[in-house]
Amino acid sequence: MTSVQFGLNVPASAAPGTDPVALARRAEDLGFDFISTADHPCGDQPTYETWTMLSWIAASTSRIRVATRVLGVPYRHPPMVAKMAETLDRLSGGRLILGLGGGYSDAEFRAFGMGVPSPRDKVDGLAEAITIIRGLWSQPGFTFEGRRYQTVEADLEPKPGHSIPVWLGTFGDRALAVTGRLADGWIPSLGYASLEQLAVMRERVLAAAREAGRDTSQFTCALNLEVQVDEQATAGPSVLAGPPGAVAEQLIGLVAAGFTALNFIVAARSADEQAERLAREVLPEVAAAA
Repeated sequence: MTSVQFGLNVPASAAPGTDPVALARRAEDLGFDFISTADHPCGDQPTYETWTMLSWIAASTSRIRVATRVLGVPYRHPPMVAKMAETLDRLSGGRLILGLGGGYSDAEFRAFGMGVPSPRDKVDGLAEAITIIRGLWSQPGFTFEGRRYQTVEADLEPKPGHSIPVWLGTFGDRALAVTGRLADGWIPSLGYASLEQLAVMRERVLAAAREAGRDTSQFTCALNLEVQVDEQATAGPSVLAGPPGAVAEQLIGLVAAGFTALNFIVAARSADEQAERLAREVLPEVAAAA
């Protein structure tokens, strides 16, 4: 096992010709450590619901981990997420990475009639959700009174057989502080912030973890990024591109900057080819350097 984890995005697309299970199986065969899927249940393009799709993928694979990147907390009541996560992790043999976020798209909340949470609501709700989920995973008769969510002598059995990692996709200062204080990992996306901005954010996360007395050596700093292995391609602000050696050099730079997990988004039309080129021509060099 390398010191760097490599993940592959599996789109939730339900368009004709797409096969998320086949792509996940291919990622497993190629040696990727995890697959991940974003959570956008509302939209005019055909998609699968993220949790249901990942459950189906977990049942159709044997080794690769499955990650939510990331579940919008307002969509699902946190105590139910705690139960769902324990079940999927147990049935998959301990392969779940629970990614959570405050909820990116206000238009989706509005469309589903859920009301639009304020920025404060999103961050407070995220912190309360983690507190509730961890409380139900570890304590009998768990009671919690938050501003957004509550539980009253709630029991969840069975408890998880191991520590299920919780990664957060966060960017704002308050959310970054919550990440360092409460989560096991941070998974922002390149493009939503530049590499220079991400370096500053990463330090804020780790500073919050240190302030909370946590061991930052056990904290995962992941990065979600678009990549294109193509001799004719050129890199852009949010896309790492080029021939295999150039892509590997860029990824080694990210690892040197402190990102210990890399999750790759590749073009859907060439997902199989890109996954194979990454696995065979790029990632061995990155792993060796790490």
